[in-house]
Amino acid sequence: MMRFILMLILMLGLQQLGHTQQKEGIAVIPAPALVSMANGNFIFSQATLIQTDVQDSKTVSFFTDYLLHNWKFKNKTVIGKGAVKASSVLVITDKGAEKLAAESYELSVSPAKITLVAKGAGLFYGIQTLIQLFPNHIAGTAVLPCVTINDHPRFGYRGLMLDVSRHFFTASEVKNLLDLMAQYKLNRFHWHLTDDQGWRIEIKSYPKLTTIGSWRVPRIDDASYIAPPQPGEAATDGGFYTQADIREIVQYAADRYIQIIPEIDVPGHCMAALAAYPELSVTKNSNTKVNAGNSFARWFTGGFEMYEDNTLNPTDEKVYQFLDKVFDEVAQLFPYEYIHIGGDECFKGFWEKDAGVQAFMQKNNIKTTHNLQRYFTSRVNQIIVSKHRKMIGWDEIMNDSLNSTAAVMNRFGEKGALEQVKKKLNIILAPGGNGLYFDYAQSRSDMEPSSHGGNAPLWKAYNYNPDYKSFSQDDKKYALGIEACVWTEHIPSVSKLYYMVLPRMLALAETGWTMAENKDYKRFSDLALSRHLEKFDRAGYNYWVPPAFNYTDTTLTGSKFRFELKPVVPGSKIYYTLNDRFPGEADHEYKEPLILTLPPNKKYVLKTIVVTPAGRRSVVTRTVMQN
Repeated sequence: MMRFILMLILMLGLQQLGHTQQKEGIAVIPAPALVSMANGNFIFSQATLIQTDVQDSKTVSFFTDYLLHNWKFKNKTVIGKGAVKASSVLVITDKGAEKLAAESYELSVSPAKITLVAKGAGLFYGIQTLIQLFPNHIAGTAVLPCVTINDHPRFGYRGLMLDVSRHFFTASEVKNLLDLMAQYKLNRFHWHLTDDQGWRIEIKSYPKLTTIGSWRVPRIDDASYIAPPQPGEAATDGGFYTQADIREIVQYAADRYIQIIPEIDVPGHCMAALAAYPELSVTKNSNTKVNAGNSFARWFTGGFEMYEDNTLNPTDEKVYQFLDKVFDEVAQLFPYEYIHIGGDECFKGFWEKDAGVQAFMQKNNIKTTHNLQRYFTSRVNQIIVSKHRKMIGWDEIMNDSLNSTAAVMNRFGEKGALEQVKKKLNIILAPGGNGLYFDYAQSRSDMEPSSHGGNAPLWKAYNYNPDYKSFSQDDKKYALGIEACVWTEHIPSVSKLYYMVLPRMLALAETGWTMAENKDYKRFSDLALSRHLEKFDRAGYNYWVPPAFNYTDTTLTGSKFRFELKPVVPGSKIYYTLNDRFPGEADHEYKEPLILTLPPNKKYVLKTIVVTPAGRRSVVTRTVMQN
């Protein structure tokens, strides 16, 4: 009798969970194109049969590995077409997938059967959506809501850039980031491999690029003053990827339908290369060191001045011979059609002072050093085309010689983007001013960790609309997609990397995948984000915890105030003080709406902090109430 009662309670609980999911909708990120909820739920267990007729066994294995490692399910898999006798079955098929667009899928969940129709990348993304339908709480069975999903992406390019020059991240750490990208249907990994602070890719033709160029003297990056390398100091901070590492990572990404864009930043940002081969600059300074993170430039309105030469010599044929060999090895390692050349922030002061450069310009009728960089870019473009690749670079590579063989990665926003598409150049939109620089702070709180400056809150990344109003319908076809950038001057560890990336990467994913008309920040922040942050909390990721209020500091005027608070991460607690003190677990715990009445000429200062079940903390919010 007791066993019957327990089973009845369990079934009622499962039904209630199913009804709750139907009422709220599904918490899938990025939000699918078309979703139709239905009554009931599917109970996924080890008894569920998996039937597949698709050729992509890796994607099916990816799902069965998920079931094994997360749910301890060892589901039987049947390969082939035709009806099977099973009360609980998952059918994975490419029958009918020929009518679907690239990366699209159809997923249907009914009480007795799940059907996924897709091929290639669409199959992989359908599996990712199916996995997101599984609950966060692991039990003997998984309750999935009944739903029909027809899904496809808004943009074909959905990217994330990681700078591994300023701080090196191991091959394993890069793979972990690729796993996270794949979960949210991001499909381009822009790998910033070289800069002033380190050269991270093995080039067999030039071994000193890594034996010298990948190491710098250690420094604490957020110190108020960072000293340049001193004579005799050992360069022990850094690392690089062997070509074997890179091939392995490229394949790992490809298995998750992610293409990798390598970036070799030239002609500026080359101090690490010049530390190894100083003869490639106009100054030929043999004392050049890999930058330790110290300042070597003065920035001012409208420009900057470099104290040290970090640029290649655009008039020296040996530089183009060097780049020819470098890009030859890069092209052999990376099969993606584009190679990124950077091209940004090239200081030309040392060129202007060099007699050899000036003679070259006069001989070749090059009027300005700006045009000299255009000459350099054209030469590099020819080299990359000779490797059967296309060139892409930041806005500064723009010149009249560019054509369909090149693309621009736009970081300056709408005005430049419009100019670029009018020239019929393919562009990737990565504007730092629109919340897509994840090295910027996530709020204006002084509790945020050190950052590269700027403020890029979650809502800003989510609300960015790449379909600029100034674009015509013809212009829009040249905008291939979007990308967020993670510059790592102030990101020395994996823990901080994830804090800066999460949850903004989820906003990026939805902006890149979800149709504009389906985007809804309230649905994203109130329903979907909650479930995904709970997953991160359980998995041990360091992430930015949304505070109790959308603001961090504000002033309100009145005599009576009511605050009804709900933490985004399930199971979190909110603590508060009313006397301007920093709140903690020893202070008041918020349990019901807070109602405050102020006498005339009085003031309260409400401070709140959110503490998640794993002990992660939000920044403290401050609300000044005065009557």
